[in-house]
Amino acid sequence: MRPGLPQRIRTIFIVQALLASLVLVGGYALSLLAWQDHGAAIHEQLQQEAAHYWKLHEASPAQPPPDTYGIRGYLLQPGQPDLSLPGELRALSNGFHELESTGQRVLVDERAAGRLYLVAAPAPRGDATFWRGVVPLLLTLLGIYAISWLAWRASQRSVTPLSWLLQRVSQWDPRYPDADELAPERLPAEIQGEARQLAAALHLLAKRIGQYVTRERNFTRDASHELRTPLTVIRMASDMALGTPDLDPRLQRSLGRIQRAGRDMEAVVEAFLILAREVDVEPQAEWFEVADIVRYEVASAREVLDERPVSLEIKVIDDIPLLAPPRVTHVVISNLLRNACTYTDRGRIRVEVGNGKVVVSDTGIGMSPEALAKVFEPFFRAEPGRQQGSGLGLPIVRRLCERFGWRIELESTAGQGTTATVHFR
Repeated sequence: MRPGLPQRIRTIFIVQALLASLVLVGGYALSLLAWQDHGAAIHEQLQQEAAHYWKLHEASPAQPPPDTYGIRGYLLQPGQPDLSLPGELRALSNGFHELESTGQRVLVDERAAGRLYLVAAPAPRGDATFWRGVVPLLLTLLGIYAISWLAWRASQRSVTPLSWLLQRVSQWDPRYPDADELAPERLPAEIQGEARQLAAALHLLAKRIGQYVTRERNFTRDASHELRTPLTVIRMASDMALGTPDLDPRLQRSLGRIQRAGRDMEAVVEAFLILAREVDVEPQAEWFEVADIVRYEVASAREVLDERPVSLEIKVIDDIPLLAPPRVTHVVISNLLRNACTYTDRGRIRVEVGNGKVVVSDTGIGMSPEALAKVFEPFFRAEPGRQQGSGLGLPIVRRLCERFGWRIELESTAGQGTTATVHFR
């Protein structure tokens, strides 16, 4: 799980402090290396100073030894006793030396004109190096850590309101967002500035979502309830009319179509009610055979084809026992058959039941890949010029399949036809 914003900010400050520490320690290490190079530079400086002095001495033997801020010289002429030299220089042989007592570097350069002693200024002692190098480094590191900690604390105070909002919003039920929890009068005092504005926007959004969901549920429930009453009247009246003896065959066919249309409408109303219910509310289900519903819908589809030169075939390989609301399956199969009848002017429509699926194939106008990608969008029609169809059938079919864990697949080729497959298991 990806860490939250406070953890990421803390990590950033820790990494920043560590990088700054590495830079300082690296700089200190480079300064130590530079100090070692400084010793070699002193040796070279003493050699150059000795060579320069001997040139001057050759031109004027009375030339005194060097005596500057950084170098002090002593000249011991041949035969002269070394009592004029400082005690620590008397025992030194020719070459470079470092005095243990003072840390001074000494060059002894002996020639025919005498012995020259050049003493460089003393190097910093260990305690001086500590106080001038290590202590400032430690103080600087402590300052970096203190500033990073204070900055992190300040950022924590800035992020805390957002974390509080995130925690509250993540606990919302998407179906019933608790808008009152973010009401201005219930916000903590530390929620100020942009965080308070964000809380107000979320509060308003949650209220609107709650109102919208309530309106949609009420409308679906009330509309479905109001539609059931006239549908029941239509179905009962058609049943009574069909029971009339010596009924004209033409009128009998019309009443049969009215009766089937009323039942189809009842199935659609029930499907809408199921889609409007919560996902965790299980609809009433029963065991039935899918082939029985397919046979009923195929009989209704033959009347839709009327006298068009289209053959409608059904093949049952094996039956599919299914536990679900039967009317939902009616809506799924009828929509697929209605689409096949609508977009097939001649040729064949074939329905196959078996192996846990229902396949509806036709030799209609088919669809291009672009149209096939949009076929489940509401109000989309492969051929808008046709009068039949509203473009809502397939979106409803997909929503019902998703609701019950079924899977629908479409394959189509422009000018050759379409195959729709519903997998029930």
